[in-house]
Amino acid sequence: MTQGKIIFLHGASSSGKSTIARLLQATIDAPFWHISIDHLRDSGVLPMDRIASGAFPWKDLRDGFFDGYHRSLPVYAAAGNNMIIEHIIDTQEWMALLVALLSPFDIFFVGVHCPLEELERRERARKDRAIGDARRDFETIHRHAPYDFEVDATRPPAENVAAIIAAWKERSGPSVFQRMAGQMSV
Repeated sequence: MTQGKIIFLHGASSSGKSTIARLLQATIDAPFWHISIDHLRDSGVLPMDRIASGAFPWKDLRDGFFDGYHRSLPVYAAAGNNMIIEHIIDTQEWMALLVALLSPFDIFFVGVHCPLEELERRERARKDRAIGDARRDFETIHRHAPYDFEVDATRPPAENVAAIIAAWKERSGPSVFQRMAGQMSV
C-alpha cells in the first residue's frame, strides 16, 4: 500500500486555514481528506454541551483529546490516505511529537500568515471563537518551526491555493519535518 501524502496548514485561529483547505481539496489533482480539530468538535465527537455546562471540565479532557488527534494522523497516512491537515500547534512539545509522528511521510508544511489586526477582525466577525484566541496564537504560533512554504492569508484564497499546489509539485529534498527529525535524533 502506498503511504498518503500530507499538506499541513499551520496558522493562527481565524487566519483562513479552513478556507484554504476546502479550496485546496477542491482544486488539487488527487483525492485528499481535509482533517481538523474543528471537524471533530463540530461533528459531535466531543460532548460539547456537557463541556459548556461544566459537567465535564475541558481541562480534564484536553490533553487526551489532542494526543489522540495527533496520534491518529500517521495512522490515516500509513493507510494510504492523502490529507490536508489544518492545525494550530500550541507548544514546542506538540511540534516535537508531530515531527516524530509525521516525518516518515511525504509532508509539506505550510505557514499561513495573517496580520494581527486582520485576525482580530475575522475573529470578531466569526462569532464562534473566544475573543483573544487570535492574538494569543499570533504571538506564539510561528515560533515552533520553519516551513516548506508560506502564504499571506490577506491574499485571495485562490491565489494562495495555486501557489501552494505549484510549490508542492516543485518541491525537492527533505521536508522541514524530515530535517527537524534529523536534528532531534542527533
